[in-house]
Amino acid sequence: MDLEARKYPIGKMKIPSEYSDEIIRVMIRDMQKLPHDVVAVAEKLTKKQLHMSYRDGGWSAIQIIHHLADAHIHAYIRLKLALTENNPIVKTFDEDLWAINAEATTENIKPSLMMLEAAHDRMCNTFSAMTVEEFNRTYFHPDSQRNVDMLEHLSKFHWHGRHHLGHLRIISAQ
Repeated sequence: MDLEARKYPIGKMKIPSEYSDEIIRVMIRDMQKLPHDVVAVAEKLTKKQLHMSYRDGGWSAIQIIHHLADAHIHAYIRLKLALTENNPIVKTFDEDLWAINAEATTENIKPSLMMLEAAHDRMCNTFSAMTVEEFNRTYFHPDSQRNVDMLEHLSKFHWHGRHHLGHLRIISAQ
């Protein structure tokens, strides 16, 4: 497998130019399944594989699992802020620094798997109940210096979870 395929096992993120009700339902359904799919792969990883990466210089399986919980909790909070405030400025985080924090390198991945499941349960329930007007709500992202609507937010985290699940599957096959 070449480096590009290891970096982007499901391809680079593409935001749909148009959204149908069906596309939204599929993304939400995929996101509802993600924690189960991550747990299914994680439970089969050996202790050695937990410390392996999908590529040279990439995060270990442990770091990926902790990162998924961290990033998707941020995603849930950003979603709730966008639904309850007028174009809030969201907080960013340095995911590389978070990934080397002692807590994010511990072999005890169970709390992060539980956090991922809880975040997805809340996020998917919220997305499922949203109106067209709510999907048009935005937050301001300071890194990209632009507004992000909730359709793009859904697309990003739909891709993000499957992207890192792909990394875990690469590790599990090694």
